[in-house]
Amino acid sequence: MAVEPAKHDHSQPQKADSPTKRSMKAFYSKLSKNKSALVGGYLIIILIIIAIVGPFLTSFDPYNPDYSVKFEAPSAEHWFGADHHGRDIFTRIIHGLGLTMAIGFFSTLLGGVTGVLIGIVSGYYGGKIDAVMMRLMDVLLAFPGILLALALISILEANIQNVVIAVAISAVPTFARIARGSTLATKNLEYIDAMKALGATDTRIIFKHILPNISSPIIVQASLYIATAVLSASGLSFLGMGAQPPSPELGALLSDGRDYMWDAGHIALFPGLVIMLIVLAFNVLGDGLRDALDPKMNR
Repeated sequence: MAVEPAKHDHSQPQKADSPTKRSMKAFYSKLSKNKSALVGGYLIIILIIIAIVGPFLTSFDPYNPDYSVKFEAPSAEHWFGADHHGRDIFTRIIHGLGLTMAIGFFSTLLGGVTGVLIGIVSGYYGGKIDAVMMRLMDVLLAFPGILLALALISILEANIQNVVIAVAISAVPTFARIARGSTLATKNLEYIDAMKALGATDTRIIFKHILPNISSPIIVQASLYIATAVLSASGLSFLGMGAQPPSPELGALLSDGRDYMWDAGHIALFPGLVIMLIVLAFNVLGDGLRDALDPKMNR
């Protein structure tokens, strides 16, 4: 009786996911449990897409006035109405959305990087370096963020670049304290002592071993501070200390409508709603990131 040859399965075994991919899947799984955080994240993505693509899809010029339609209420032609110069408010908001969000991103990035570096160096080396740096941070923390930004803008010049710098400086002490506290809790762990015993340089220890392990609270703070930065930048523009006319920055648009609140409320209404939407999206996303990245929040 003939014996059938054994069949060999030549299919390739499934490749295991890398540790980075597994951690990303676990992170998304935790984040997805917070539905409001997902909504905030998707809303931010939608706003970014609108800010990038929107200016190419509108037919109106955001700067040239058309006095024949000034103060026009929302209509099929002008979705958000027209302002006191007859400019389409929807078009100006689309152009200003990217500008306002860019100010929030770049000021948070600049302030976050500076503050984290100060905090890590201060916490890692301690001693006089820690004392001097933290006293400087205490001085900055003594001023409310918007007041410190106003003081810096008054010294410099009212423009968008200086708004980014002023808002970034306001962020430095908060990031520095978070980074310092996390570094103090991490630098005395056994694996750090082992790296020192093996001859690793301070730079390698700080950037390859300490920074990745303290990144979670920094990421959460960054996502929350973007909302604060957007509010601060819009507030400065509203007070005339930020973006200057005819810039379509959202705070400047809000300022344009304050003199016409009763007669043409739509001029201030729609920019204010968009600012609220941006801040709300980043705040709920930040809460979700905190729950997903903080082990103490997991149940």
